[in-house]
Amino acid sequence: METKEMTCINCPMGCQLSVTVDGDKIQVSGNTCPRGEAYAKDEVTNPTRIVTSTIQVSNGQRVSCKTERAIPKGKIFDVMDEIRKAKANAPISIGDPLIKNVCDTGIDIVATKNIK
Repeated sequence: METKEMTCINCPMGCQLSVTVDGDKIQVSGNTCPRGEAYAKDEVTNPTRIVTSTIQVSNGQRVSCKTERAIPKGKIFDVMDEIRKAKANAPISIGDPLIKNVCDTGIDIVATKNIK
């Protein structure tokens, strides 16, 4: 049996969670809503993150970007390597895919800023 302490990041309340893992059974305490329980269970079984960064644009600017959904935490460094290598061409609109299926995750890197 293993117990982990963590802070829920789903809302500004920042509930202090205690997560006990005993085989396939996961017990969560300290959450004030169901989202905290779901967050804690995901965090101990399959942690994921949204990655934010910038990509070089051909006109010399940089465009802010992010993964369209959370990726497995273990892929963050591989995704960042791909982002560092990427170049985009203007014009760019918010939501445009800049890197499709990054690192075979099935998730695109999308623009979060308009560039003319």
